[in-house]
Order: sequence, then C-alpha cells, then structure tokens
Amino acid sequence: MMETSIWQPMVDRLDRLRAAGRRVDFWLRDDDAVEPTAALDRLVDLAGRFSVPITLAVIPAHTSGELSRYLAHRDDISVAVHGWTHRNHAPPAEKRQELGGHRPREVVLDELKRGHSHLKALHSSSYVPLLVPPWNRIDPGFLDGLPDIGFTALSVFGPERKSPSKPAKMKNGSIASAFPRPGLSLINTHVDVMDWHGTRGCRNHREIIQDIVRRMDELDVDEEAVGILTHHLVHDESVWEFLSRLFELTSVHPACRWRRVSDLIAR
Repeated sequence: MMETSIWQPMVDRLDRLRAAGRRVDFWLRDDDAVEPTAALDRLVDLAGRFSVPITLAVIPAHTSGELSRYLAHRDDISVAVHGWTHRNHAPPAEKRQELGGHRPREVVLDELKRGHSHLKALHSSSYVPLLVPPWNRIDPGFLDGLPDIGFTALSVFGPERKSPSKPAKMKNGSIASAFPRPGLSLINTHVDVMDWHGTRGCRNHREIIQDIVRRMDELDVDEEAVGILTHHLVHDESVWEFLSRLFELTSVHPACRWRRVSDLIAR
C-alpha cells in the first residue's frame, strides 16, 4: 500500500497530464556495472516485474564476457559506456573527473574509443553508442571528438537546456549550453535517489518525489523525459523500497511510459 500523502503530488501531476491528453516519458540509468552481482540481479528482477527498461552504464576496462553472458537474453537492458576505468585524474582541490582537461586530449579520446569498441564487441545486441562520463563530468573540449568515435549521445546529470529564469546547475560546467550540436544528442538524468553527501544511502523519499514532480513541470516538449539515476551496488533497503513504489505507480498510470534510451536518442 502506497503512502498516499507522500506520493499524491506526483499522482496529481500525472492525472493533470492525462486530463490534458499528454503523457511523460521516464528512463532509468544505472551506473558502475562491471559484473553480475546479487544487487544487479535484484535491480533486473525488480525492473522486469514492472517492464521498466534499464540502461546500464558499464565501466569498460573492468568488465568481461561474464556480464555479456548474463545480459545476453535480457531484451530490456541496454549497455552504455561509463568512461574507461572510472579513475579520477583531477587534483585533490578539484571535483573528481576522469574525462576532465587534466590529460592530453588524444589520450582521453583513445580511451573512450577503446571503451566504445570493447563494449560494442561484448554486447552486440544491447549496446547503445551513449557515453556516460564518470561523476557526470566531461570537459566540453572533448565533445567534438565523440561522434568520430561512434558516439551518438551523451548523458550527464541535470537539465538538457538552460532556463532563462533558472540557469542549469550542471556538475560538469556548461555542457547544456553546448547543445544542440550536430551528431550528438544530450539525454540526461535528472533525479538521483542517493544521498551522496550525507548518509550515502537513500535520500528522503518525499524529496525525491518533489524532484520528479519538479522535472515534470519543466517539460514543455515531447522530446524530453524524466531520467532516474541509480547505482545498484550501493543501494540500501530504502532505495529498493522507493524504486518498487515508483515502478508500481508509473507502470500502470496512463500518463506514464518507461522508454529505452535508444528510443530517446532516435527521436
């Protein structure tokens, strides 16, 4: 039974969308996958119960055929490139970055090319040419090299476009201002379930729901979606409880649909 008082604002917003003949797209991005684990099993089983497609951001340098065999017959799971080693190259005084401007451009792009080739070979049927920078940060100077590697989309955290009244707060600088750009789509996540700067467990459920409703209020074009960000390896029970309730509500409401990231890139 859902806690009506907590979830009601989201239900009310969805009901208004339905009354207006509109609906909102959701997508799920889960970061840091490397190998099959009990936590990944739990995520896959939970999402599968509600027909929610998953985009796994996989760390290329640390993964192998074990994960590809695990995902071989799972049609609703897509694989994206999560940097190369997920290693920080920024000095202590700066925020962590693997894809920052701290190393030669050709070195960084070569690693991304290797990651793209490695995952495409391992996951031929589920691979999507989507780059997910570790820590959601990438130096804008690398963007023009991504299409040459084969990437057609980038995913960080935050709005895809800046609002005149509320500037986008991007974790990686002004990436939003670099789009639209030829050959590369920006398909972001917008709601993080984790309290990284506090308990390192689940955030307060009410606050997560408020973020979802706020994101829905921002949407004014059909090409945009609500991106939910998860990290299965560090979920506590409160995260699993939240996701179960979120999936339960959204999977049956006529104003919602969960999308594969490839569908969002294609449009």
